[in-house]
Amino acid sequence: MKKRAFPLEKVYRLLGSGPVVLISSLRDQAPNIMPIAWTIPLDFDPPLVGCCIGDHSYTFATVKKSRELVINIPTVDLVKKVYACGKCSGRQVDKFRSFGLTQRPASKVKAPLIEECYANLECRVVDMSQIKKYNLFIVEVVAAHVAPTKKPPKTLHHITGKRFMVGGREINA
Repeated sequence: MKKRAFPLEKVYRLLGSGPVVLISSLRDQAPNIMPIAWTIPLDFDPPLVGCCIGDHSYTFATVKKSRELVINIPTVDLVKKVYACGKCSGRQVDKFRSFGLTQRPASKVKAPLIEECYANLECRVVDMSQIKKYNLFIVEVVAAHVAPTKKPPKTLHHITGKRFMVGGREINA
């Protein structure tokens, strides 16, 4: 198979770490939502996840202060809302209200769950040693909720800009 050179600044497109998620957080009783494409499972017991959150964002400051968040996993039917949530800041916009998303109380953290998402992972920050260099928060999942379904969920995987791929098809090796 003949290959061609590929731009290094686009390598992340080949390695997509997982589905796009909506991080919900709470700051001064004001809930916020931010989509991120870079989460990675790090351990099983306890379940640890790495979340790369841009240090320029309102969510970064909120999570750093509150030390908790919810990882909400949307499906393909939410693509327009996911994209819209990433195009504005929680400093100026109530994203729950603006994009018609429903808050539900979490069982272990103060940040809200997003009802429309397929799954919700309540998390507490357990390690901030990598945020200064990599914007990477290590969080422990302390509660998890998933909608019952017979088929794998059709999750979103970000390529670039408005472009996403859809996951969810199971195959056997």
